[in-house]
Amino acid sequence: MGNKPPSFSNSDNPAADSDSLLTRTLTFFYLPTKNLWLLLCPDTLSFDWSMDAVPLLKTVCDWRNLHTVAFYTGLLLLAYYGLKSPSVDRECNGKTVTNGKQNANGHSCLSDVEYQNSETKSSFASKVENGIKNDVSQRTQLPSTENIVVLSLSLLIIPFVPATNLFFYVGFVIAERVLYIPSMGFCLLITVGARALYVKVQKRFLKSLIFYATATLIVFYGLKTAIRNGDWQNEEMLYRSGIKVNPAKAWGNLGNVLKSQSKISEAESAYRNALYYRSNMADMLYNLGLLLQENSRFAEALHYYKLAIGSRPTLASAYLNTGIILMNQGRTEEARRTFLKCSEIPDENLKGPHAHKSSVTSCLYNLGKLYHEQGHYEEALSVYKEAIQKMPRQFAPQSLYNMMGEAYMRLSKLPEAEHWYMESLRSKTDHIPAHLTYGKLLALTGRKSEAEKLFLKAIELDPTKGNCYMHYGQFLLEEARLIEAAEMAKKAAELDSTEFDVVFNAAHMLRQASLNEAAEKYYDLAARLRPNYPAALMNLGAILHLNGRLQKAEANYLRALQLKPDDVITQSNLRKLWNIMEKQGLKTSKT
Repeated sequence: MGNKPPSFSNSDNPAADSDSLLTRTLTFFYLPTKNLWLLLCPDTLSFDWSMDAVPLLKTVCDWRNLHTVAFYTGLLLLAYYGLKSPSVDRECNGKTVTNGKQNANGHSCLSDVEYQNSETKSSFASKVENGIKNDVSQRTQLPSTENIVVLSLSLLIIPFVPATNLFFYVGFVIAERVLYIPSMGFCLLITVGARALYVKVQKRFLKSLIFYATATLIVFYGLKTAIRNGDWQNEEMLYRSGIKVNPAKAWGNLGNVLKSQSKISEAESAYRNALYYRSNMADMLYNLGLLLQENSRFAEALHYYKLAIGSRPTLASAYLNTGIILMNQGRTEEARRTFLKCSEIPDENLKGPHAHKSSVTSCLYNLGKLYHEQGHYEEALSVYKEAIQKMPRQFAPQSLYNMMGEAYMRLSKLPEAEHWYMESLRSKTDHIPAHLTYGKLLALTGRKSEAEKLFLKAIELDPTKGNCYMHYGQFLLEEARLIEAAEMAKKAAELDSTEFDVVFNAAHMLRQASLNEAAEKYYDLAARLRPNYPAALMNLGAILHLNGRLQKAEANYLRALQLKPDDVITQSNLRKLWNIMEKQGLKTSKT
């Protein structure tokens, strides 16, 4: 805690958050009673007692107040009798024995805590032979009952005091871990009490009754321990066992476990069950949104992210994922506003400040990328610099540094760009994007051999990544190594056949290498990946035009013009195509 009070959410300790003095007082007085009951009868246990697991006591008419009265009355009676009778008095041979031992008629009388078999006295006591005393061994005395009781009460009370909310509010309602040490004192007290009863009663029947009752108690507690150990075998069983006590928290944690096991539908049901019991849990709303986003249900994910933000306006991770979805959907202005709002959240009095700072930094990084993609490189640099200032120590900065380098490169500030590319590689030596972008810079500045080494190193780091082959192929194309470039283009398109940019660029490189048939194949694939992208249709039309498939070329030109009617290049290509078709006597859409 340091010099500050402990920080926790309202649901961790609802009584502490209550505005009513009566509610706080009644609840805090009741909680020790509930803890004592867990020691006496641990029939209902849970890994978490927060939220509404223990409903607040809001009025004096709540029947649980009777438990509180009984508990504190018992404590007062115990204190009264303890102070009134500080010593144990009993008779031995007609004489009073105080605190253990008193000689009577020349005989020693032992208290119950010092009782030992007198027949073993010769082995442990001192002897007197011929007037000479020979010490054989000094008998080890057991601690007195009073000392055992004091120790037991110390173990029972002292470790529990910080959890009473007496000195400061704590971040839990009941925590079973707080009872670990007190339970040792409790067991000692039960043992002392059982032994005292056993020694005091005279009838054999009563002694047997006490013995068997104690043995039964041990057996039942042992069985409960064995059953509870079964609940702790794994996280799923533990959280399922807590549903009856704290359903909102248990279902939520169970959803996380099921998600990690790839049981997506069951995890979704668990999250929804948690929200049924407590609909304003920001973390649970966020987790459900994340699950839906990962399964491409973006509209639903956005809905739950917005609910999470409404429940906790400082939840930066929800802003981050909302912005990413909006950006991917082309809703750039909404994404920009979302990222900006996230960056303005103050970083004080937050739950999980380190995660918050990481999310804010990621928001700024994505905002910078958004500006970068729109060609606003100065604005992007300004945002990247802010992100560097705000990023926490645990944030991985290699992507941020790499984007800084790219922005400087776009602004033709090559020394600054090189600095940030090198910083990116210093922070993560196997960061592939930095290898590729730095390689492009080296190629641009004439350091061809160094550039080629970086491209080859990128491929070595991840031979399954088509983008690496694409960048290397582009480098080879610029070096007029056309056959090698074409091979790299094919490799890239084969590995990333669903990535439009990779397939489209591969087709372009193959066309430049005069491998028109192969280029047609990949232009066609690119057009199918983005059927409403005018450039893809125009380029497919152009390669079909070159390959003599004139009617198909015309269809693609016309479709491209429907999407972008003012495209001059497509219009020019279509006119040339019509001229050829008319010369060959082919029917055109113009006629």
